[in-house]
Amino acid sequence: MQLKRFQEVKSSYVGAEGTPERHTYEAELRAEIIAEKIKELRKARHMTQQELGDKIGVKKAQVSRLESSTANITLDTLQKVFLALGARVTFGIEPLGE
Repeated sequence: MQLKRFQEVKSSYVGAEGTPERHTYEAELRAEIIAEKIKELRKARHMTQQELGDKIGVKKAQVSRLESSTANITLDTLQKVFLALGARVTFGIEPLGE
């Protein structure tokens, strides 16, 4: 039995790095991670979706969409959400392969 590295398996299923398919996969994965972190922090703070919505000025349904990664969230909203949850958002920017 020949073992494959995770990167090889991932590339064969979601596309090689630099392909549109891989870009879509990576973007969706990041959105899911952010959504899960919002939900995790909200629950850790013992807040309901309604309470978080009230703190950031949106309806409960919008918080639900944020937590299910179906919303196209703006940076402004992202900062409001995490500030209301007592967390800080940081970003890193790296040049693509040169």
